[in-house]
Amino acid sequence: MREHEEAEPDTDDIEAVTRAVLTASRLLVAISARSLATVEDTITLPQFRMLVVLSTRGPSKLVALADQLGVQPSTAMRMVDRLIASGLVNRRINPDNRRETSLSLTSEGERVVEDVTSRRRQEVTAVLRRLEPAQRQALVEALDAFTAAGSEPALDASALGPHPLGWADPVEGTR
Repeated sequence: MREHEEAEPDTDDIEAVTRAVLTASRLLVAISARSLATVEDTITLPQFRMLVVLSTRGPSKLVALADQLGVQPSTAMRMVDRLIASGLVNRRINPDNRRETSLSLTSEGERVVEDVTSRRRQEVTAVLRRLEPAQRQALVEALDAFTAAGSEPALDASALGPHPLGWADPVEGTR
């Protein structure tokens, strides 16, 4: 064995970290579910995610929206139809190409995203306030390393605005 070769991580260490991350993700999913509690009769978590994508990326074509969500266009179309029926999304025909439609949030859809996101942010903040400052700093460093290892782009703190859920930069061709 060479002196400077990296040692294989201890399997027990990997297992402990895996358990910790899975437990933390369970907490985050619970917070997400609770933040949707006031609208859960009308909006599912996948539908809310669609609203967030429309909120952060702006008007989108159905195919681009389906791609962003990682679903088939037919699935996205069913979600859009339900959100239109709920008064949360608009569908407009592109005047330059009548076969093309653009999807966007209604003012009610924007309000729902802002309210749910605000509740989620408040609950996450409440949990974080229970940590010591040094623990919070260590968490920032660990989560930054985790997201970098997973190839998730970092968010600029100034880009967060009212939507700390990601998808902050518009994607070419979706507007």
